[in-house]
Amino acid sequence: MDLKSLIDLKSHVDLKSLTVVFWVAGMGLQGVLSLVLLIKKAWRHFPVFTSYSLFSFIANLSVYLLHNSRKLYFYGFWISEAITIVLGFGVVYEIFFHLFSSHKALLRLAGLIFRWTIVALFCVALSVVLVQAPVASMLRNGVLIFDEATRVVEVGLLMFLFAASAAFGLHWKQAEFGIALGLGMFVAVELAGMTLRSQMHSHDGSPWQVLDVVRSLAFNTSLLVWLGYLLAPERATSPVEVPKRAQLEQWNQAVTELISR
Repeated sequence: MDLKSLIDLKSHVDLKSLTVVFWVAGMGLQGVLSLVLLIKKAWRHFPVFTSYSLFSFIANLSVYLLHNSRKLYFYGFWISEAITIVLGFGVVYEIFFHLFSSHKALLRLAGLIFRWTIVALFCVALSVVLVQAPVASMLRNGVLIFDEATRVVEVGLLMFLFAASAAFGLHWKQAEFGIALGLGMFVAVELAGMTLRSQMHSHDGSPWQVLDVVRSLAFNTSLLVWLGYLLAPERATSPVEVPKRAQLEQWNQAVTELISR
């Protein structure tokens, strides 16, 4: 074995070890987050996010215990990934509902826009699948492209959420903003990683190990963001936000009158 092969092997082993370290650290952070959510009784206000966090923790732990079996790991990882994505959509809608819940007319209007945005994003996701149609026998490529398509939808919904809140001047509560920010950071990195993976012809080697490290680091960062926002004291409403709320009420009244006609 020549010097270059030894260096490549050492780099591969180091990246794999680093991935495992981040993986274990992430499970520790997930355990802490689950404990915080249960202590704060977060299921009362954020039942979907609580379910998302608890399921993610249990699934991650289960997949870790199965990582020595290649077949069980593959199916366990992708089944849990599919369920997590569905719950992720639920988290986005839960935040959306919390933002507009005090303004019923705006909630109806934004809900209509939200549904059409989902339709448009699914069309974009479908085009991603058609453009990058995998060879039928390559199951792994098919799963990766499906995951990439669903991440396109998720990123788009989060962008819509932030754009809508800015357009209507909505007041973000601390926990809501933290949940959306953390989820947005992770999903954006996940989408970029999935796009790169779908372009790779080889499923082994350092590039994939690097993407695994980046994915784990992004997820752990999201966990820290969630913990930080959930544990920090809720800030009081500043005087600057009062005029914005009055303007928001005017928006809500105008939409109510428009719907009533």
